[in-house]
Amino acid sequence: MAEPAPATGRRQDLRRRIRAAFFLQVAAIGMATVLGVYGAYFVLEDMLIRRALSEEAAHYLERLQGDPLAALPDTYNMRGFLSPPRPVDPPLPAELAGMEPGFRSVPMAGRTDIVSVSDTAHGRLYLVFAQEQVNRLALFFGFVPLSFVLVAIYLIVWMTYRASKRAVSPVIWLANHVRAWDPKQPSFEDLSPERLPPDAEGEVEVLAGAMRTFAQRNQAFVQRERNFTRDASHELRSPLTVIKIACDVLLGEDGLSPFAERNLQRIRRSARDMEALIESFLILARESDTGLPEEDFLANEVVLEEVENARATLAERPVVLRVEQRAQLRLHAPPRVFGVVVGNLIRNACQYTERGEVLVTVDEGLVEVADTGIGMSADELERVFEPFFRSENASGRSGHGIGLTIVRRLSDRFGWLVSMTSEPGRGTRVSLRFPDALRD
Repeated sequence: MAEPAPATGRRQDLRRRIRAAFFLQVAAIGMATVLGVYGAYFVLEDMLIRRALSEEAAHYLERLQGDPLAALPDTYNMRGFLSPPRPVDPPLPAELAGMEPGFRSVPMAGRTDIVSVSDTAHGRLYLVFAQEQVNRLALFFGFVPLSFVLVAIYLIVWMTYRASKRAVSPVIWLANHVRAWDPKQPSFEDLSPERLPPDAEGEVEVLAGAMRTFAQRNQAFVQRERNFTRDASHELRSPLTVIKIACDVLLGEDGLSPFAERNLQRIRRSARDMEALIESFLILARESDTGLPEEDFLANEVVLEEVENARATLAERPVVLRVEQRAQLRLHAPPRVFGVVVGNLIRNACQYTERGEVLVTVDEGLVEVADTGIGMSADELERVFEPFFRSENASGRSGHGIGLTIVRRLSDRFGWLVSMTSEPGRGTRVSLRFPDALRD
């Protein structure tokens, strides 16, 4: 099967993540600074100015006690008024007439001023503070320093980003090279010390060396696996072929006793089972594919062939092995792999059924093997696909407990779904579903 393409939907580039982190940092710092200046502005207006107006009003009252004709405050930022006015006082502006004691912002002469109103023994005192001065103070003591602070912060962040970018560049280079590797033939020479970027030092150099060593070991493992599958395919199958031919020749001899014939049949069945087992191991031993050609085929024909091969395993037991074809099942896969999976299921059902029936059903997108054998408990059913696991009721029967493990591993390899239900004393049902079955 073709190897799936690496998923890139959720993968995010390391450089992009660093850039985003710095941008968020700059935005957070800028926002915090702006909010701080605005907070200082409101503190300046609500606390400092109000306090200054209150203290100015108290100071003026002290002056009035010593001099009833003391001049009202009249500075660049502040003006004072009394109501009712004294002969020496300026007239009260119409905007302030009838205003109750307290602090408030009042539009006056096209601008907004801060007004403090308080009652005294000499009348109602009005102090008017020019709010434009507050804005100027906020500008000179807030926004101008803020601009310099932000410029300094942004410059430092930019320099830090450049340094971080240089620090992670070797990691990004390493990731791009490893991503482009062919899993079957990784070009580990790209990670040799003389080919690393000039700034690849420290941990990056150690990581590159470790990955280069791993790639070399992996290549050696792949080569050993190829040698094993090639040699095993020849060396193990050849003796089995000789055994099967010898059995066929001996079974054709005249005057063969029933005892000898039964044993020759057993030898031939065992050789056939061993051949299927070796084929399964060789398929599973290959790391990325089966080494077998994929093609469109009719699964019904393979099922019928495997059923006929399994009939010999029933010997003289009163078991009916039959096939029910409800639909034509077409698949795109190696037919031999499908035969190994189905054959293991059928032989397993025949092996653990003493009497009754083994029914193989072929339906749309489904092959099902049901038997009336010994069955399994719920605890055993949870472990049935584990290697070398055998049911407690399986004592005295041949087998090594790896048939269903092979079924599960091959099914996972090709995306087939295998499930099993069982009940002690009533039999087992195995369902093999094919989501990618071809439609007519």
